[in-house]
Amino acid sequence: MSEQISNLSFSIGDRVYLAKRPPYFKTAEPMPMLRPPDLIPLGSEGVIDQLSPGGTYTVRFSQGSFFINPDDLSLTPNSEHR
Repeated sequence: MSEQISNLSFSIGDRVYLAKRPPYFKTAEPMPMLRPPDLIPLGSEGVIDQLSPGGTYTVRFSQGSFFINPDDLSLTPNSEHR
Protein backbone atom coordinates (compact mmCIF):
# COMPACT_ATOMS: atom_id res chain seq x y z
CA MET A 1 0.00 0.00 0.00
CA SER A 2 1.77 3.11 -1.20
CA GLU A 3 -0.03 6.25 -0.21
CA GLN A 4 1.78 9.60 -0.23
CA ILE A 5 1.17 11.28 3.09
CA SER A 6 1.16 15.01 3.55
CA ASN A 7 4.03 16.96 2.01
CA LEU A 8 6.62 15.04 4.02
CA SER A 9 9.27 12.81 2.52
CA PHE A 10 7.99 9.36 3.52
CA SER A 11 5.23 7.14 2.17
CA ILE A 12 3.30 4.37 3.87
CA GLY A 13 5.29 1.17 3.48
CA ASP A 14 8.69 2.89 3.23
CA ARG A 15 11.52 1.17 5.10
CA VAL A 16 13.22 3.67 7.37
CA TYR A 17 15.83 3.61 10.11
CA LEU A 18 16.18 5.51 13.35
CA ALA A 19 18.73 8.22 12.57
CA LYS A 20 18.39 10.26 15.75
CA ARG A 21 17.34 9.12 19.20
CA PRO A 22 14.29 10.93 20.64
CA PRO A 23 14.12 11.78 24.38
CA TYR A 24 11.54 8.98 24.76
CA PHE A 25 9.37 6.69 22.62
CA LYS A 26 5.58 6.80 22.70
CA THR A 27 3.90 3.50 21.88
CA ALA A 28 1.25 3.46 19.15
CA GLU A 29 -1.36 1.56 21.16
CA PRO A 30 -4.93 2.34 22.23
CA MET A 31 -3.44 3.51 25.54
CA PRO A 32 0.00 4.90 24.59
CA MET A 33 2.86 4.61 27.05
CA LEU A 34 6.20 6.39 27.21
CA ARG A 35 9.22 4.13 26.86
CA PRO A 36 12.93 4.84 27.50
CA PRO A 37 15.09 6.21 24.67
CA ASP A 38 17.41 3.18 24.68
CA LEU A 39 14.58 0.77 23.80
CA ILE A 40 15.33 1.04 20.07
CA PRO A 41 19.00 1.25 19.04
CA LEU A 42 20.10 3.88 16.53
CA GLY A 43 20.09 2.44 13.04
CA SER A 44 17.19 0.06 13.74
CA GLU A 45 14.99 -0.47 10.70
CA GLY A 46 11.23 -0.15 10.67
CA VAL A 47 8.31 0.36 8.29
CA ILE A 48 6.07 3.43 8.04
CA ASP A 49 2.52 2.33 8.89
CA GLN A 50 0.68 5.67 8.83
CA LEU A 51 0.78 9.42 9.35
CA SER A 52 -0.29 10.07 12.93
CA PRO A 53 -1.68 13.14 14.71
CA GLY A 54 0.76 15.96 15.25
CA GLY A 55 2.81 15.25 12.12
CA THR A 56 4.44 12.11 13.49
CA TYR A 57 4.56 8.72 11.82
CA THR A 58 3.57 5.38 13.22
CA VAL A 59 6.60 3.19 12.59
CA ARG A 60 6.65 -0.57 13.19
CA PHE A 61 9.97 -1.79 14.59
CA SER A 62 10.73 -5.30 15.88
CA GLN A 63 10.14 -3.92 19.41
CA GLY A 64 6.63 -2.69 18.52
CA SER A 65 4.93 0.31 16.89
CA PHE A 66 5.79 3.82 17.98
CA PHE A 67 4.97 7.43 17.12
CA ILE A 68 8.17 8.89 15.64
CA ASN A 69 8.98 12.44 14.56
CA PRO A 70 10.03 12.52 10.87
CA ASP A 71 13.21 14.42 11.83
CA ASP A 72 14.37 11.28 13.67
CA LEU A 73 14.02 9.03 10.61
CA SER A 74 15.87 8.41 7.34
CA LEU A 75 15.07 6.15 4.40
CA THR A 76 17.05 2.92 4.34
CA PRO A 77 19.62 2.82 1.54
CA ASN A 78 17.77 -0.11 -0.09
CA SER A 79 14.38 1.67 -0.10
CA GLU A 80 12.96 2.69 -3.41
CA HIS A 81 11.12 5.93 -2.74
CA ARG A 82 7.82 6.04 -4.53
